[in-house]
Amino acid sequence: MGAAGPARAQLRVGRLVKAHGLKGALKLELYTDDPDGRFVPGAVFTLQVPESSPWHGKTLTVREFRWMNSHAVAFFEEVDDRTAAESIVRAILWIDQDESALAEDDAWYDHQLVGLTVIRDGEAVGRVIRVDHLPAQDLLVVRPHAADSEVLVPFVSAIVPVVDVAAGTVTVTPPAGLFEDLPGEEADDEEHPHAGEDEAADAAAEASED
Repeated sequence: MGAAGPARAQLRVGRLVKAHGLKGALKLELYTDDPDGRFVPGAVFTLQVPESSPWHGKTLTVREFRWMNSHAVAFFEEVDDRTAAESIVRAILWIDQDESALAEDDAWYDHQLVGLTVIRDGEAVGRVIRVDHLPAQDLLVVRPHAADSEVLVPFVSAIVPVVDVAAGTVTVTPPAGLFEDLPGEEADDEEHPHAGEDEAADAAAEASED
């Protein structure tokens, strides 16, 4: 693991989720913190699609990016109408990026965080399975070793003080109950399906007040 020079990687920046309108627009699920910077006119993305797809091995070039009712929507040079848009729904967009560009801002791409071992009080307690980007904050979604559940950890410095990509770990100092209360609360989760998000938001708010 680890090389002397700058590493280049394919970074996942979005997924095409739905055709929008009749002129080839597509709604996006975003995996980037800077969509307006990523989806500039002329930006080229490689596509993750099944080999049987007519889009396999092709690229998309951004023609226009806009926000519609808080939804990210993009037009691409290669997609002229709704039929073409529907044929590419579910494709994942990737872009080449020099990872060394991130070093100065303590920022990490999702693919660098997913898979990291979560350390709490010196012990491994779980693994990061994805990163959720919400309007108010980012959340690390952690799968605890001891339970088949998910814990939403606010990605703020007070709760996630150390990210060590080279070592494959992320250190967390969550408030009491963030991990312990989730196992065994399945019935309560069914009645309050967004309870985990609410707890994570409360934890982040408490951390920001410290």
